[in-house]
Amino acid sequence: MTLSPRDDSRIRHVVIIGAGPAGLMAAQTLAGGGCRVSVYDRMPSPARKFLIAGRGGLNLTHSEPRAPFLARYGAAADWLAPLLDAFPPARLRALAEELGEPTFVGSSGRVFPKSFKASPLLRAWLARLDGLGVVLESRHRWLGWSGGALRFAAPEGEVEVVVDAVLLALGGASWPRLGSDGAWTDILRGQGIEIAALRPANSGVRVGWSETFRARFAGAPLKRIALNLGGMRVRGEAMVDGAGLEGGAVYALSAALREAIARDGSARLHVDLRPDVTEEALAARLTASRKGESMANRLRKAAGLLPVAAGLLREAGPLPAEPAALAARIKALPLAVTGMAGLERAISSAGGVTRAMLDDHLMLKPRPGVFVAGEMLDWEAPTGGYLLQACFATGHAAACGTLAWLGLTVPEAWRGAWACGEGACGERAETAGKWSRDDG
Repeated sequence: MTLSPRDDSRIRHVVIIGAGPAGLMAAQTLAGGGCRVSVYDRMPSPARKFLIAGRGGLNLTHSEPRAPFLARYGAAADWLAPLLDAFPPARLRALAEELGEPTFVGSSGRVFPKSFKASPLLRAWLARLDGLGVVLESRHRWLGWSGGALRFAAPEGEVEVVVDAVLLALGGASWPRLGSDGAWTDILRGQGIEIAALRPANSGVRVGWSETFRARFAGAPLKRIALNLGGMRVRGEAMVDGAGLEGGAVYALSAALREAIARDGSARLHVDLRPDVTEEALAARLTASRKGESMANRLRKAAGLLPVAAGLLREAGPLPAEPAALAARIKALPLAVTGMAGLERAISSAGGVTRAMLDDHLMLKPRPGVFVAGEMLDWEAPTGGYLLQACFATGHAAACGTLAWLGLTVPEAWRGAWACGEGACGERAETAGKWSRDDG
């Protein structure tokens, strides 16, 4: 399919494929720009992954200053920077407030709606889109193109749709039961589009637990720990599962763990079970423990370890009796990580349409009139609000690019200066399009 912008005055029809945050953000921007917008999705209802992600508290974005915020995107930071500058955290917070869901900054710097839930925000957003005339076509799986038309498998059979432009926001391949199954990769590769392989990100890891440890502690949390990998150190929490470790501290290192495993076949992760106590102080406490006390009691009383931590300590082999050696193991327990949890269990995915395939407005160079947004693009980020922020920002950017390609004007309310401004992203998002006054 080769699309060309039209010079006539009729209303342009744009189809968005994918009803997650990137697709819905694009729909709002395009509808505000005067387009007739249809959103097609293969699931029975929209934004299922968004709702599941927000079940325990919707972390929309983060309040970090610009420089460390952008650094969270690693190798993709340079090309994502202008997109995030045009739609930064304050703008996302302003959108939530417009929808009746004001936000607040938590103690960790993460930003949440005051309701703490995804469903009220999504309901208000869908109502707004409906008011803008956006049509949602559920249970439509995209099959590719047939000449100049888009092909979909629908409940009534195969249908074809002719449009003026297409915006793809089909997600990556994590949590495929919620809609993002990565099937689009075969369609685009068939069109000559280069795609970096989809890989698990923000993912748990595989560890070869003993059967005794697995049976007793699967599902147990490891609180207030630190993980060390090749000079990187992350404090947080993790959870033992039957196959390895999950949790925020693990996810923060998952990209580095994934690359180490791909390079070396495995990775050596060190767990600090008492990050708030120095090794010397810990050794002194162990030395001062009562003579004849059992090892279990020494670990519980002198080292302050819960049973799951003590059990994990034993996974590295027989425990040393000498206090200094035991303290050293508690502070740097080695774990052999043999693999990553699969995409079906990962929070997000790395890989996707490569930057070389896109122009500066996220249009596919080999396919004029076809734009791409969200997790379909080749970037990754940690949890903490960074994933959603980039999905919203790329959805907005791709929609602005679509409007420009069609010869239409970006709505004033959504027109961003593609550079960082001064201002505040404080307790209330007063000025859309601005970063924190502490930006770097």
